[in-house]
Amino acid sequence: MKKLVLYILLLAAPFAVHAQFDKLRDSVVQIYGVIMTADSLKAIPSVSVIVKGRNQGTYSSEQGVFSIVVLKGDEIEFSSIGYKTVDYKIPNTDSGNQISMIQLMVTDAKYLPSTIIRPRPTREQFERDFVNTPVPDDNIEIARQNNSAAKRAILSRGLPANAGEAASTYLRQSAQRYYYQGQAPPQNILNPLAWADFIQAWKRGDFRNNTSTSQ
Repeated sequence: MKKLVLYILLLAAPFAVHAQFDKLRDSVVQIYGVIMTADSLKAIPSVSVIVKGRNQGTYSSEQGVFSIVVLKGDEIEFSSIGYKTVDYKIPNTDSGNQISMIQLMVTDAKYLPSTIIRPRPTREQFERDFVNTPVPDDNIEIARQNNSAAKRAILSRGLPANAGEAASTYLRQSAQRYYYQGQAPPQNILNPLAWADFIQAWKRGDFRNNTSTSQ
């Protein structure tokens, strides 16, 4: 029984292979075509003819002629610089294995940005521009400037007192008020130390800086 089944399979194998070959042969299509402009019917050379979904393609010749083998149902893409891309799908119902076509392509009016060409600068111009070109500060230089004594002194004038400084000021004022409680506090107008501090502050320009800052 097994030998009979084996003989039947051996006899039927050539017919099955022949049927598969006929089916594959019927699905293959040879395309011959010419690619031309739609407005003037001039041949377009070097047009890319690609079968979508497969690593297969070709280019048109100087006369715009191309030839490619595809399968029924495949989709072909025609693309070229300066023209709009065109897609063409091979019909499945075509009974033949050869297709002749004329593919027209429309000009794609896209304007590229202009390129400005300038003469090469001389040595003197390069040295002048190199020296006068401002170089932005890096993070280290910015940090050094922010931590300078002058910058910290300017920033400290506008910063409010923290909790410790406010408590210390309040305690000093309270101690001074309790110290002179029941008597008139001394007048600093007759205090030589106060006058010395006033003269030193005047020389430092503390009053001038405060006036300019308030404006």
